[in-house]
Amino acid sequence: MSDLPVGQPLISIQLTDRRSSYRPGELLRGSFQIDAIEAHELHAVEVSVLWYTEGKGDEDLAVHHFERISADSVSPGALQEMRHFQTTLPVSPLSYEGVIVKICWCVRVRAFLKRGRNYVSEQDFRLGNVPVAETVAP
Repeated sequence: MSDLPVGQPLISIQLTDRRSSYRPGELLRGSFQIDAIEAHELHAVEVSVLWYTEGKGDEDLAVHHFERISADSVSPGALQEMRHFQTTLPVSPLSYEGVIVKICWCVRVRAFLKRGRNYVSEQDFRLGNVPVAETVAP
């Protein structure tokens, strides 16, 4: 049996070359699919490539790439089809794992249901090759 509550979609995201780290200016390609829900239940699907911060202070978020597909714009059932995306990655900000703050990159897919709920899945990746910060002893 599935661990998913009844009516919760299964969102799968896959990066084409299955890497977890990319260089600035490189092409990020991938695909996503929505399963385990009836096609008529889906209202829209969004895919975005974004960065966000975690840690002390205000948390920031910025979207680098965004696509929205609504049920009104495609044939019935098409929101569940395998969809592809691609974007050229920017030169900054680079992924960073500091002592106080982290900068994280991800592909985020959000499924909006007609009954008002939405579900999100993310696939993390690193942009650049900045070493992990270490605490310096006094």
